[in-house]
Amino acid sequence: MKKLTQLSLIALAVASGSAMAAPKTFVYCSEASPSYLSPVLGTDGATLDASGQTIFDRLTAFENGTTNVIPSLAEKWDVSEDGKTYVFHLRKGVKFQSNKEFTPSRDFNADDVVFSFNRQLDPTNAYHKVSGGNYEYFTGMDMQNIISKVEKVDDYTVKISLNVPNSPFLANLAMDFASIYSAEYAEKLLKAGTLEKIDSNPIGTGPFEFVSYQKDSAVRYKAFENYWGGKAKIDRLVFSITPDASVRYAKLAKGECHAMPYPNPADIEKLKSDSAITLLTKPGLNIGYLNFNVKKAPFDNVKVRQALNYAVNKKAIVEAVYQNAGQVAKNPIPPTMWSYNEDVKDYEYDPEKAKALLKEAGFEKGFETDLWAMPVSRPYNPNARRMAELVQADWEKVGVKTTIVSYEWGEYLKRMRAGDHQTGMMGWTGDNGDPDNFLNTLLSCAAVESGSNYANFCYKPFNDLVTQAAQETDLAKRTDMYKQAQVIFKEQAPWITVAHSTTYFPVRKDVKGYVVSPFGLHNFYSVDLEK
Repeated sequence: MKKLTQLSLIALAVASGSAMAAPKTFVYCSEASPSYLSPVLGTDGATLDASGQTIFDRLTAFENGTTNVIPSLAEKWDVSEDGKTYVFHLRKGVKFQSNKEFTPSRDFNADDVVFSFNRQLDPTNAYHKVSGGNYEYFTGMDMQNIISKVEKVDDYTVKISLNVPNSPFLANLAMDFASIYSAEYAEKLLKAGTLEKIDSNPIGTGPFEFVSYQKDSAVRYKAFENYWGGKAKIDRLVFSITPDASVRYAKLAKGECHAMPYPNPADIEKLKSDSAITLLTKPGLNIGYLNFNVKKAPFDNVKVRQALNYAVNKKAIVEAVYQNAGQVAKNPIPPTMWSYNEDVKDYEYDPEKAKALLKEAGFEKGFETDLWAMPVSRPYNPNARRMAELVQADWEKVGVKTTIVSYEWGEYLKRMRAGDHQTGMMGWTGDNGDPDNFLNTLLSCAAVESGSNYANFCYKPFNDLVTQAAQETDLAKRTDMYKQAQVIFKEQAPWITVAHSTTYFPVRKDVKGYVVSPFGLHNFYSVDLEK
């Protein structure tokens, strides 16, 4: 099928509008094809479903570990004194979208919440294995063991019972994995034997309605006329898939798109001086890292991992790859996050110490390994290939020879989850401002099972701390546990923590109302285009 150009996409949107007033079409030049259209299935940031919605909107503020949530599909909630029972009172009058497969006969209610959670929680649910059945967020945070049951109290009340208290639970329910699907739509697809359409042809209650996806070209949405919060200011939303950052910038400069993520660091100064563009920025709640697959020799040897930490010049990487738009990382959580341990001592750049440790580990003459590099720009790593080349040169100085490996983004993630790699570039942008979202989701034993722990790092002293911290309600005690966990992480060295990057998001001057999210999300509901 011939790819649609950006101009033809806009022309198509205009042609479908009224003769009196052309619809407002917002074009976002995205960096990659979505790995999934269903937010319950992926964690990579390329997952895309602007039509979905959770019972809370994403958290907006964090003070002393206290989270503020904005009611969305739930208007209010009650929590038991023991922290194990949550009762959610749902919003009434919320409409579901429709598509060629489905026209809803009722509003959103408790049945939809119960179905959406049980799909991931209950292995006997008819939808549990659909689309691969890999719920990386859900299992990475051990939700299958934390949640006991999800029950309908009445049409607009849902009770979630936990096996153990979970301090970040409300924060986690604002994340994409908790998006709500239509139980009525699921039932229709079940009867038709086309269950996979729930993920490939999604509907939800959000401000934008899914129209179509053309692989490696575009994803198109239209404003949902019956959105409970009122129709969005823009009429059409087009994700124009543009992997090359230079091409994204060229499209932005020509007015072929209104916004783009992840500009080349070398282009930042030009963007700042471009009179047609506003460069939005925010400190990133992220970490770019290189993980060692600790299940594979020689990376099952902690001395090898420590040696290769000493062998990498991270300051040079921040200068060359990030163009100083970031800072060297020493911990697996960013310094803006509560419980960050300032006292942890990083591995300084010391090739001689690296050689000595390799000799102690029995690798005086070095060894050969692979080094996986992401094929796309991410908020935590603008150029993984360049970073891999710098690491390759550093490791060669201590006798470790590498072969740089890469795949298409979806395949890269799939193979890394499967543990095919020995070492590889990866990273993370926080979802909710809680340390649990990094330390547990990326480094716990449960996260090995889910696939989000790419290092396959399952170390009991560390795991016990992050598990206990999630169940602790006393903030001071939680903070202390997370600080201890960071010390253990550094000693065990399952990663090389490379950098925390600054987020830059250029938009054209006619774009109004866009707000940069610390979580790497893109909320286009409040966006408008002014002539």
